[in-house]
Amino acid sequence: MRRALLLAIGVGVLAFALMDHMPGKGGESDIQRGLSIAPVPLDLQGKNRALVAEGSYLINAVGGCNDCHTCPSFTPGQSPFEGVDPGPIDSPGPVNAANYLAGGVPFGPGLFSANLTPDADGKPAGLTFQQFVDTIRTGREHDDPNEILQVMPWPVMRHMTDRDLRAIYEYLRSIPHAEAGVCFFPGQ
Repeated sequence: MRRALLLAIGVGVLAFALMDHMPGKGGESDIQRGLSIAPVPLDLQGKNRALVAEGSYLINAVGGCNDCHTCPSFTPGQSPFEGVDPGPIDSPGPVNAANYLAGGVPFGPGLFSANLTPDADGKPAGLTFQQFVDTIRTGREHDDPNEILQVMPWPVMRHMTDRDLRAIYEYLRSIPHAEAGVCFFPGQ
């Protein structure tokens, strides 16, 4: 019961946050916020700046993707969870930019978060946009449709609009490629 209540509250907060940033509501200040909280330099060449900024906002302010897809999540010795001041609200804070969204976070034997950074062809996690959407909507691995993502919150994310998913994909296309760092959970 408590778990269901917490999940409902979390979904409600996510829905409320997304409603405030629906297409057409944001202006230049929303674009600036999305761009200012990106912890890595962005390649905006040939990309829609507003869509990339919206994707940055969804990933960095709403989704918390860094927590599971960056190893370690914060610059060593700079974790806000250890009492370090995360800095101004319109800055990325002490996010580990060197391994940003490169995956490698362990969740169990043989289970690690995916590298979401663009491959040599510029595709996030090596996926086309349609493959990315299919993965988020179904929770199925592209290269192994019998494999269901066990840690990724796809059952909630599948409700995102096509525009939200396009914004996230465009943002991921704009970040630099990175490789996973080394991280361990306490007791490992």
